Amino acid sequence: MTVPPPVLSVRNATKRFGAVLALDDVSLDVHAGEVVALLGDNGAGKSTLIKCISGALRPNSGTIAIDGEPVTIAGPADARRLGIETVYQDLALFDNLSPAANFYAGRESSGPSWLPVGLRVLRRRDMADTTRTVLDRLQVVLPDLDSNVGLLSGGQRQAVAVARAAAFASRLVVLDEPTAALGLRESRKVLDLILRLRDEGRAVIVISHAMDHVMEVADRAVVMRRGRKVGELVPSAETHGEIVALIVGGVG
Repeated sequence: MTVPPPVLSVRNATKRFGAVLALDDVSLDVHAGEVVALLGDNGAGKSTLIKCISGALRPNSGTIAIDGEPVTIAGPADARRLGIETVYQDLALFDNLSPAANFYAGRESSGPSWLPVGLRVLRRRDMADTTRTVLDRLQVVLPDLDSNVGLLSGGQRQAVAVARAAAFASRLVVLDEPTAALGLRESRKVLDLILRLRDEGRAVIVISHAMDHVMEVADRAVVMRRGRKVGELVPSAETHGEIVALIVGGVG
């Protein structure tokens, strides 16, 4: 039986900002139906790596392959076309818009297709129905789909951002600190959402400082320090101490 290639394969990625070496020969694979936790202290290179994957930055050297095929990700639009969606800590939600309007911001559905873009009519009902279907599938419960996102709780806003990424990410969802500043109950809902993405066959990268959350949802933990990948382990009670040591520099 032929083993499918990784959904994402980064090889020997290097990124410099002047004299600062932010990424130093980093390689990473992520497979379908897998959650990979990207760990490390501030300045370890995690955010730089995901920005290279999402098109916000371009590495100075190295390669990126999707499903085994080399690709060039020159910007966020390229990443989205390749089925990669990223949720940063600021969520990039419009507080004065509904969940459906946030889902489709910048990629609104309109028609008929034979009309010039400026004369087409927004398919608001279709967009609302699709949003409702995605939220139902991912078991995201909101008090009112017509309410502005700014009226939602922190956990509900996070769920909308993750669900939006899931709606358009055919291959990979990247989450930057998805449970930061959330309470226990709201964190639980976001973690369940990550597990549902994995069960649907999506590849997921999670940046997190919450080791208990990593232990629960991640299949692999990749540790970075000072721009380099210093270790990779399966998170468990037995490996917890080793992972922490890699993060702080006790080993590796």
